[in-house]
Amino acid sequence: MILISLVGFLVAAVFAGLIVRWGREHAAVYGLAMPQRFHMGDIPRLGGAALLVGMGIAWGLGMLQTLQWGDPGSLRLGLWVGAWLLVVMPAALGGIAEDMTQRLSVRYRLVLTGASGVLAVALLDLTLPRLGWPLADALLSAAPWLGIGVAVLAVAGLPHAFNIIDGYNGLAGMVALIVCLALAHVALQVGDRALAALLVSTAAATGGFLVWNYPRGMLFAGDGGAYVWGVVIALASISLVQRNSDVSPWFPMLLLIYPVWETIFSIYRKTVRGVSPGVADALHFHQLIYRRIVRGVFHDDESRRVLMRNNRTSPYLWGFTLLTVVPAVLFWSNTPLLMAFCALFVITYVLAYFAIVRFKVPHWLRH
Repeated sequence: MILISLVGFLVAAVFAGLIVRWGREHAAVYGLAMPQRFHMGDIPRLGGAALLVGMGIAWGLGMLQTLQWGDPGSLRLGLWVGAWLLVVMPAALGGIAEDMTQRLSVRYRLVLTGASGVLAVALLDLTLPRLGWPLADALLSAAPWLGIGVAVLAVAGLPHAFNIIDGYNGLAGMVALIVCLALAHVALQVGDRALAALLVSTAAATGGFLVWNYPRGMLFAGDGGAYVWGVVIALASISLVQRNSDVSPWFPMLLLIYPVWETIFSIYRKTVRGVSPGVADALHFHQLIYRRIVRGVFHDDESRRVLMRNNRTSPYLWGFTLLTVVPAVLFWSNTPLLMAFCALFVITYVLAYFAIVRFKVPHWLRH
């Protein structure tokens, strides 16, 4: 596990460095007028390509260890890992194409992430076997297609959730890294070393990307990076629950409640305003944190001031994420408690959001 993780980190970091060196001609297509833009200059948005290469090579090395080298470390990464890579490809390549051209509409990207969801069911037999409620579990048992539908929705939707929170240096990348390590920890607790190896190597490749993304902001993950994180984490979350009956289905739900609820709330507030959910805006929680809380004064040029404020925004959301990750890891098998923490997060988020909108920033958010 250490070897493939080290390889994933180094390959992603080196490939990301090459993109930074040679990829600036693709950055100019990201228009200055876009509301989600909070940086100065033309920055390459092809970090997802570096992440995909680093992760793919690490996974391939793990397969080689299993099939050719007698599986040192008992990782048990067989040919099924190739199926995982095939599932990731439609969403990842679609995101990378959008990053390079800025011409792939939301509708086509939804189709591609949906294709990844369908492939997950077809190639991996992915399904949600239970929800932790007796009545809901009975319904899933009587109508297995519901569990399949949830799996497709998760794989198709989570990439877009990560794309929504991907707005500041280190934000989506660090959230993905934390979630991957939390999932890997619980996978090891239940003896699922193969799944843990995939997650740790994905976290390592993410770390290689973050070398260039935070704090200097020299490379962005783009849609491609968000889609890789979303698909892999969705696959791992459902697989962990499907393969290990001790793991509550609300464990990954609590881990991912921040990007998931950000997406649901964004759809709600746009719908009530009569705006299409696919239209980008600058009213997401992390953007309000940037505008209403991160107000430090920097006696330097405008570009450096924007960079410093950008960098200071992400730690607020890392802390917000840890408020859900810590109880999720501590109580990963306790469904009622996990559900209570999910409800607590939703209430806290909504109260904090409306307080910030009304310029009544809670004291705990300022510190």
